[in-house]
Amino acid sequence: MEVRSAGPDDTARVAGAIASELRAGDVILLVGEVGTGKTTLARAVAVALGVTETVTSPTFSVAQRYESGIVPIAHLDAYRLTDPDDEDFELTLDAIGEDAVAIIEWPDALAARLPEARLTITFEHRGGDRRLLAFQTSDPSLLEPLRQLVDDPRA
Repeated sequence: MEVRSAGPDDTARVAGAIASELRAGDVILLVGEVGTGKTTLARAVAVALGVTETVTSPTFSVAQRYESGIVPIAHLDAYRLTDPDDEDFELTLDAIGEDAVAIIEWPDALAARLPEARLTITFEHRGGDRRLLAFQTSDPSLLEPLRQLVDDPRA
């Protein structure tokens, strides 16, 4: 399934639709170039799940964990991790935990060691603030709120 986003507000609406279906133990992989909206979507998912802390990009810290929402959020950025045997990678895996929703940016180099993803979202630039978000999942029910959003953009 693909969804077009006209900008950060649209991406946040998509994130809200996704968040409504997430539960502890879910892993979301975010794939795309720099500046395509991966952190914007991760932040909006966290807010939709009730996180009250400021959600920031974990680029330099590798992992952030937020406990204030309905379910803990583990937000990871694996951009700087290149070796699945790296000690930092082991710490990153520890941050995920089965009690949290894990949102992982830049998962490609480490995909073999990551838990199975419930959802993979690929972001593409489409000029200006526009983006194309492509969704892959083995759980079609996860896409139902997105279908409703696409059918009725005011939702």
